[in-house]
Amino acid sequence: MTGKLIVLTGPSGVGKGTLLKALLAQHPELYLSVSATTRSPREGEVDGVHYYFYPRDRFEREIAAGALLEWAEFAGNYYGTPIAPVKSQLDLGRSIILEIELAGARQVAKIFTDALRIFILPPDFQTLEARIRDRGTDSPEAILRRLEQAKVEIAAQSEFDYQIVNDDFQTALAELEQLVSNG
Repeated sequence: MTGKLIVLTGPSGVGKGTLLKALLAQHPELYLSVSATTRSPREGEVDGVHYYFYPRDRFEREIAAGALLEWAEFAGNYYGTPIAPVKSQLDLGRSIILEIELAGARQVAKIFTDALRIFILPPDFQTLEARIRDRGTDSPEAILRRLEQAKVEIAAQSEFDYQIVNDDFQTALAELEQLVSNG
């Protein structure tokens, strides 16, 4: 695998992060792009490892400077991908994975038309809702926003090259690994 941009998208709570963590453990040659966000860190998250945690004014300066490959506002917070690390990894011939939201994936697709775009789906909406609620990280209002956004995102799945249903974790991981290895 050399210099391929891989975009991984799906609704909040679908298990993108868990799948990605397992994929990266099996394929350390892959580079995970670290996104920036204005949301507060969750327990155990480390700045520069899980996200770059920016104050809102800094994020807005990055937008104005064109320093983000993509960005979106979601659930009251900004999320985006700093462009410099992505370009440097691709220039080195490394494959890079972006785990991003739908709006960002659409922005990236306009710039990197040959990116491998993968959408992760829940087995059904009830399972997704249970996963989001069971995390215990969001307020009831944030959960409702995430669920409404999930409906919009799931409706856009056909915009992606491949869809993987995360029902059985090992099956979903094997499908993801095959796409990344062959894509």
